[in-house]
Amino acid sequence: MEFGDYIVYADESGDHSLTSVNPQYPVFVLAFCLVHKPTYVNSIVPALQRLKFEFWGHDSVVLHGHEIRKSQGDFNILLNANTRTKFFERLNGVIEAADFTIIAAVIDKQRHIERYAEPKDPYEIALVFCMERLQRSLLERGQADRKTYVQVECRGAAEDAKLELEFRRICDGQNAVGPMPNLDIRFVDKKHNSTGLQLADLVAHPIGRHAIKADQPNRAYDILEPNFRRGPSLRGLGGTFKRAWFEATGSRPFPEKQKGPGMHRDPAPIEHSRSI
Repeated sequence: MEFGDYIVYADESGDHSLTSVNPQYPVFVLAFCLVHKPTYVNSIVPALQRLKFEFWGHDSVVLHGHEIRKSQGDFNILLNANTRTKFFERLNGVIEAADFTIIAAVIDKQRHIERYAEPKDPYEIALVFCMERLQRSLLERGQADRKTYVQVECRGAAEDAKLELEFRRICDGQNAVGPMPNLDIRFVDKKHNSTGLQLADLVAHPIGRHAIKADQPNRAYDILEPNFRRGPSLRGLGGTFKRAWFEATGSRPFPEKQKGPGMHRDPAPIEHSRSI
């Protein structure tokens, strides 16, 4: 099978454990960043490399959202207010200019636990949702007969093995789209300093914050919102939609809220893509 024209970088925000739920961040987010390879090589990678040289003088820094928010490690330079302002202006500009598509799922873990007697692993739910939307995106782009890699950061031998098994199971046809022989998974060590994985890391957390408090100002999320994939029936609507249970995030919160008695559900999740 020939290699496809696209590459996917995936990252998560929050943990998928159901044994304890952090009341400050009770969600699990899985985000896929779908990127056209020429765009990645010629635009996204150079832009983030230039940012690193500008603020550190070298490009060995690994952009990590948690450390950025806490001004820890290499990001202690952000303790200086002026530097912090300049850095976020530059970083926001780079991400805003980046041409890529976001496919994401948000799991409300507390509601998930309350809804089901034997709740499934949030990671498994999010993974099948994102893979289904990814495959549909590739079909739209004429890429379903070409090999497309989903790259994820290594998390440990046991967790990686479990994730790969679930990924293969979904590819074999355990999903709503059908077999996905064109998809493959690659585990990448953080020391490889993958630009794409750093981009995915910066994407996931703002989506989770928006899902928790949709009315709270969230500049990072506002920058990302135009990049969400939307289904064909929703394209051309200018990004203005009736707020449903998904809070117009473009990602899919789970479980779905019920409206009154019975099992009536709200509309399917909003999906959107920039032209790439």
